[in-house]
Amino acid sequence: MMAPFQNLINLTTKFIDSRKANMGTNSVNWHSVLDSDQWVALPVSGQRPSARYKHAAVIADEKLYIVGGSRNGRYLSDVQAFDLKNLTWSKVKLTTKSDTETDVFPSVSGHSMVKWGNKLIFLGGHSTDISDNVTVRFIDLESHLCGKMETTGKVPEARGGQSVSLVGSKLIMFGGEDKKRQLMNDVHVLDLNTFTWTVLETIQTPPSPRFDHTAAVHANRYLLIFGGCSHSMFFNDLHVLDLETLEWSNPQIQGDLVSPRAGHAAVSIDKNWFIVGGGDNKSGAIETLVMDISKLVISTLTNVKERDPLASEGLTVSSAVIDNEHYLVAFGGYNGKYNNEVFVMRPKPKDSKHPKIFQSPAAAAAAASVTAAYALAKSESLEFTTTMESKPKVDLSVEVNIIKGEKKYLESSITEVKSINSSLMEKLEECNGAGIDLSKELHSVKGQLASERSRCSDLEAQILDLKKKLSSKKSIEEEVEALRSEKSAIDQDLEISGTDEKQDSGGVWRWIAG
Repeated sequence: MMAPFQNLINLTTKFIDSRKANMGTNSVNWHSVLDSDQWVALPVSGQRPSARYKHAAVIADEKLYIVGGSRNGRYLSDVQAFDLKNLTWSKVKLTTKSDTETDVFPSVSGHSMVKWGNKLIFLGGHSTDISDNVTVRFIDLESHLCGKMETTGKVPEARGGQSVSLVGSKLIMFGGEDKKRQLMNDVHVLDLNTFTWTVLETIQTPPSPRFDHTAAVHANRYLLIFGGCSHSMFFNDLHVLDLETLEWSNPQIQGDLVSPRAGHAAVSIDKNWFIVGGGDNKSGAIETLVMDISKLVISTLTNVKERDPLASEGLTVSSAVIDNEHYLVAFGGYNGKYNNEVFVMRPKPKDSKHPKIFQSPAAAAAAASVTAAYALAKSESLEFTTTMESKPKVDLSVEVNIIKGEKKYLESSITEVKSINSSLMEKLEECNGAGIDLSKELHSVKGQLASERSRCSDLEAQILDLKKKLSSKKSIEEEVEALRSEKSAIDQDLEISGTDEKQDSGGVWRWIAG
């Protein structure tokens, strides 16, 4: 299979041959020389926009509009248009209602954009805007006037990496990552007639919180969410939300095995959902996938080489109708290098032999919540449409046999679950026993602690008593010292008195003797 850049050489050669064959014409119908199911890099003339990823893109009036994006950690604010007729880029100069408004368009990345009438409506994304809630802006394709739309209701929290899908006159927004890097899996609806936000209260198990996933809507009723990532895991699961019953389901994808991915691009054309690129921070996804939404069967349409711009994260893919034929148009992305090539493909997906999964809306949710085997068993009586249709005749005996086989499978699964539950109960009993032992030990330790506290109280009382005694001892010692001093003084007085008496006594005897 030829790489896109080799196809570019071939396409350029075909252009030259086509010009020779159409010497009297002013333009070349480049799409008429494309091979089916092959990506081709278009030979763009003029100055290209800067390479980027996580931008937003939409096709209107055979022009590819590119808004914002990110490059080297810097958010971009430019608006570029690529003319699919003459293959030239031009920068769109925007105006505002107020001449004093300096910030015509914010730098933004990871946002979403849809075409609504003659306007481009874009919302969400990480930007220089300091708003805590999702901001909705518009660009008028005729006047190039841009501005902010005032919304009411329950305005969702600001976020980036969300998905936004147009269903009638409503935008359905799912998931994303807020300014604090918290992941979400909520569903919000913006009515474009009233610009009022509402929150959908869904039932059953929703997809796990994620961002950088893709979304599609089938039959104006079923919202499909595929892939994306959390901060530690990449997904390849499919979730379906019935927008009437608000019930989530997680059907099994049939067909080719698909690796987990985030940052991929996707666009739906009728019942076919084309998925391009993405990656897992280690390698880019080289497959261009197509899912038949009515059958939930996925297959590989084509492959590119590793490190090809189409095996990138943060690229965009849009659908264009030229001469009543559908074309895929891809731009940008990052796979170790930022890209700004424009690639086109004329897809011709082959019809799968798998039976259709859904027929009635009620059956859709039921079929999506069981295994693929059950879906196959009901395949002839289920189809994915918005109205109830008459059920086709089926061979009931064959259906009963299939259901019986599924019943055995479910019974086996139940037995296995019971065995697991039994093992878990044993572990729980062990934990309970260990908990009882620990409780006893804790009770014993508490008793010892109470005893030690009592002992400490006794010691404190003894210490206090000793302090009092020491204080008394000091007082006694002072009294003893005073008594000693007093005794010493008395002893001195007595000694002096004794000496005087001896002197007086000696004089008398001396007088008698004389």
